[in-house]
Amino acid sequence: MQSLVTILVLAPLVAAIIAGLFGRRIGNVASQAVTTGALILSCALGWYTFSQWTWGHMEAFTVNLLPFIHVGNFVSNWSVRIDALSCVMLIVVTTVSALVHIYSWGYMAEDDSKPRFFAYLSLFTFAMLALVTAADFMQLFFGWEGVGLASYLLIGFWFRKSTASAAAIKAFVVNRVGDFGFALGIMTTYWAFGSIQFAEIFPQIASGAARTWQFAGHTFPLVDIACFLLFIGAMGKSAQFFLHTWLPDAMEGPTPVSALIHAATMVTAGVYMLCLLSPMFEYAPVAKNIVTVIGAITALFAATVGLTQNDIKRVIAYSTCSQLGYMFFAAGVGAYQAAMFHLFTHAFFKALLFLGAGSVIHGMHHEQDMRKYGGLAKLLPWTFGAMTVGTIAITGLGLPPLHLGFAGFYSKDTIIEAAYAAGTHNGVAMFAWVIGVLVAGLTSFYSWRLAFFTFNGQARWGHDDHHAHDAHGHDAHAHDDHGAAHETHDEPLPDAHDDHGHGHDHQPHESPWVMRFPLIVLSIGAIFAGLVFTDFFVGHHQQEFWRGAIFNAPTNHVLHEAHEVAEWVKWSPLIASIIGLLIAVYVYLLKGNERLGQKLADRQGPLYVFFYNKWFFDELYAATFVRAAKFLGDLFWKGGDQKLIDGFGPDGVSAVSYEVGRRTGKLQSGYLYHYAFVMLLGVAGLLTFALYAFR
Repeated sequence: MQSLVTILVLAPLVAAIIAGLFGRRIGNVASQAVTTGALILSCALGWYTFSQWTWGHMEAFTVNLLPFIHVGNFVSNWSVRIDALSCVMLIVVTTVSALVHIYSWGYMAEDDSKPRFFAYLSLFTFAMLALVTAADFMQLFFGWEGVGLASYLLIGFWFRKSTASAAAIKAFVVNRVGDFGFALGIMTTYWAFGSIQFAEIFPQIASGAARTWQFAGHTFPLVDIACFLLFIGAMGKSAQFFLHTWLPDAMEGPTPVSALIHAATMVTAGVYMLCLLSPMFEYAPVAKNIVTVIGAITALFAATVGLTQNDIKRVIAYSTCSQLGYMFFAAGVGAYQAAMFHLFTHAFFKALLFLGAGSVIHGMHHEQDMRKYGGLAKLLPWTFGAMTVGTIAITGLGLPPLHLGFAGFYSKDTIIEAAYAAGTHNGVAMFAWVIGVLVAGLTSFYSWRLAFFTFNGQARWGHDDHHAHDAHGHDAHAHDDHGAAHETHDEPLPDAHDDHGHGHDHQPHESPWVMRFPLIVLSIGAIFAGLVFTDFFVGHHQQEFWRGAIFNAPTNHVLHEAHEVAEWVKWSPLIASIIGLLIAVYVYLLKGNERLGQKLADRQGPLYVFFYNKWFFDELYAATFVRAAKFLGDLFWKGGDQKLIDGFGPDGVSAVSYEVGRRTGKLQSGYLYHYAFVMLLGVAGLLTFALYAFR
C-alpha cells in the first residue's frame, strides 16, 4: 500500500517533467497522453486508497520518502501521510484533475501550447497532493507555495493577454500577504512546541493550551496567536473576506483551470488546513470565533456580488467564494466534519458548473456574457442537463422529511444546523446561522438566474443582437489577445450590430464527447455523493470513518446537537432556497420578455451599485495599499536608489571623475610657454623645498 500511495503522489510530477521539458520533441498528443494517463492512474489509486480506508478498515500510516531539512533540532522529512483527511482530499484532487485533463483535450484543441498547459495542470496536481499528504508544516508549506506558483502559471497561461498577466500577478501578490501570516504561524508553533511534526505537536496542545505570550504589557494565549496567524494563510489561499480580491480576476485563465483551481482544489486548501489543525483550533476559542465571523461575512459578501454579475464564470467564481465561507464558519463552530463534507460534495457540483460553463462558452464561440445567451436548452441538451444538476445540487433543494436530495442538500444543511446548534451557547455561531440561511436564498436566486439566463427564454445570440464590445468577456484562446471581462449592467443589451464578430452568428453547438464525458461523471457525483457518504462524514459512522483524523474537544458536541435541532431549523435553508428560486422564476421567466431584471438594474439603486462594484474593495485597496505601495516604491527607487545609492555611489564617483578630468584637461592647452611656465614653477618650488630642508 505504501508503494501505491507513493506512485499516486509522484506520477503527476513525472508527467509534468516529461511534458514540460520534452513536450516539443514528443508532440502535443504524446504530452497530453502522458499527463492524462498519469492523472487517471493517480485517480484510480486514490479511489482504491479511499475504499480501503472506508470499507477495508485500513489504519493510518506515514511513508518517509527521504530527508528534507535536518538542522539541529529542526527536522523535516519528505513524507506521505495517509489518514481520513488525506484520503478524502486524494479523491477530490485526483478525480477533478483527471476529468479536467480529459476535458481539456476538447476545450484546448485550438491552442498551440498544449504541452505547456498540460504540464502546468500536472504540476499543480502534484503540489496539491504534496500539500494534503504532508506530515509536517514544512512540507505543508512547500505544497502551499507550490500550488500558488502553479496557479500563477495557469491563470496567466495566455500571457500575451495583458489582463491575464495582471490577474496572475494579483493572485500571486494577494496570496503572498496570506502566506506571510502562515509562515509566522508556523514559526510561532515551532517556537511554542519545539517541532513542526504534526504527530509531535498535537499531543502537546492540551497541556500547553494555558501558555501565554507577553507583549506590550498585554497577555495573549499562545495557541490563539498561532491559530490566528495560520488562519491568515487560509484566508489568502481560500479567498476569504479582505483577501478575496484575486479570485474573480483569476477567471482570466482557461475555464478548465477555473474548474481545477477554484472549484475543488487550491481554494479548499485553507479549509483542509483548519480541519487538519483541529487539535489546535479546539483550544483556541478566540481564533475559532474569528474564523466563524470571517467565514459568515465571506458567504454573504460573495453571494450579494454574485447577484449582479453578468459574466458566467464570474458568477460561479463568487459562488465558490460564498461556499467557502460556509466551510469556514462550519469549522469555526467546531463542525469540522461538516466542513470537510461540504468540501467533498462542493468539488463535484462546482467543478460540474465550471466545466458546464466552459461547454456553453465553447458552444457560443467563446462568448461569456450571459446577456447574449438564452434559449440554449435545445441546442446544448447535455450541457443543459449537467448544469441543471449542478444548480439543484448547489442550491440544496431536497426533501427534509425523507432526507433525500442532491449533494449540496446534505452538506450545506448540516452546516446550517450545526451553526444553529452551536449558536444556542455562542452568539457568534448564531450570527453565522442567520447569514447561512440568508445566503441559501441568495445562492438559489443567482444560481437559477444563471440557468434561466443561459438556457431559457428568447435567444439573444443572433448576429444582430451583439453589442460592440464583442471582444470583452471572452474566454478567448491564445490567438485572442483581447481584454478581460467587460462588466456592464444587468440583463440583455439593446440590439446593435457588431462588425467584429468571432463567428457569433454561427449556430451554437454542443461540445464534443471528450468534454461531455467529464460532465456526466461529475453529474453522478453531484447527485449521489451526499446520499452515499453522509453517514460516513457526519452520520452514525463518523467516528469510525474519521478515526482520530479530526479532533473534537470533550466539550464539543455540536455535530451531535445538530441532528437534534427543531424541525423548523432543518426546513429553514430549503424554504430560503425555494423563495430564491421563485423570485428568479418570476423575474427571468414570467417577466423575462418584459425585461424586469433590466429595468431593476437601470434604476442604478445604491444597493445594486454597491453589489455590482463588489463592495468597492478594488477601489478601496487601490486608494490605500496600492497607492501607498507605489508611493513607497517611488520613494525608495527615485529617492533612495537613484539619488542616494547611485548618486553617492557609482554615478557620483563617475561624475566626480568626469568633472576632475574635464577641469584637469583644461591645463593641456598645447602652448609651449604654458608648459615652460609650469616647469619654472616646479623648479622654483623644488629649490624652495631644498633650501628649506637643508638649511
